[in-house]
Amino acid sequence: MASRLVLNPLAAALIAGALGACNTADRLSQVGATPALSAIEDPTTQPGYKPVRMPMPDVQPVSYAPNSLWRTGSRAFFKDQRAARLGDLLTVKVNVTDQANISNETKRSRANTESFGLPNALGLENNAVGKAFGVGGTALLSATSATANDGAGSVQRAETVTTNVAAVVTQVLPNGNLVVEGKQEIRVNFEVREMVVAGVVRPEDIESDNTIDSTKIAQARIAYGGRGQITDVQQPRYGQQIVDILLPF
Repeated sequence: MASRLVLNPLAAALIAGALGACNTADRLSQVGATPALSAIEDPTTQPGYKPVRMPMPDVQPVSYAPNSLWRTGSRAFFKDQRAARLGDLLTVKVNVTDQANISNETKRSRANTESFGLPNALGLENNAVGKAFGVGGTALLSATSATANDGAGSVQRAETVTTNVAAVVTQVLPNGNLVVEGKQEIRVNFEVREMVVAGVVRPEDIESDNTIDSTKIAQARIAYGGRGQITDVQQPRYGQQIVDILLPF
C-alpha cells in the first residue's frame, strides 16, 4: 500500500523558513556581485540523467567499397566533418515561433427552494407538546439555496526565439541516431540567460556545415529562461508561494 506524507501548515512554514534563511544568507553574501556562471560539466553525470531508450530496428552491417578512398555518405573528400560519434559537437539552429490566442467563458446558476409542513399529526397539533415541536405549522422546515458561477479566461501568447547553441553528442543509438544536449549561459550585467537544447537527431539531417535546425530534432526539449535580479523581482516571495500552495481556497 502506498504511503503519503502530509505536513501540517506549521511544519511546512518552519521548513520554508529554514530554507528561506539559508537562501537569504547566500544572497546576502552575493550583494554587489554578479551571478556566477555554472562550471562546464558532463551532462551524463548530472542527477536524473537517464540514457535514452527507444525501439530500434536491426543493426545493418556497414560495407565499404574495396580500393576506394570515397566513403559512402561522406560530404568531404577525406573525412565527413559532421558529428557522428560520442562527444562530437554540432550547432543547433533554434528557431521557435509560437503564437496562441484562446478565449473561454462559462456560466452556471442554480436556485432551489424546499418547504416542509406538518399540519396534522395524531392530534399533537392540539397540545402544547406538539406545538413545541412545530406540529400544526405550515412551515416546519424551509430551505432555500442559490448558487452562481461565472468564469472567464483568455490566453494571448506570442514567443519568438532565434539563436544558435552548440550541443554535444551524449549517446549514439543502435540505429545511428544521435542524442544531443547543449547548454548556453550568457550574463548581461546582473542577469544570466540560459538556453538548454536536447533531443534525438538523424545524421542525415545534419547539414554539411555541421548544423541542424531545431525543427528536425525528435523529442526536442528547449528551455529558455534566466536567473538574477530581474528574474527575482518577477517572482512572488517565498511566503506568498507557500500561502498559495497551502490555502485550499
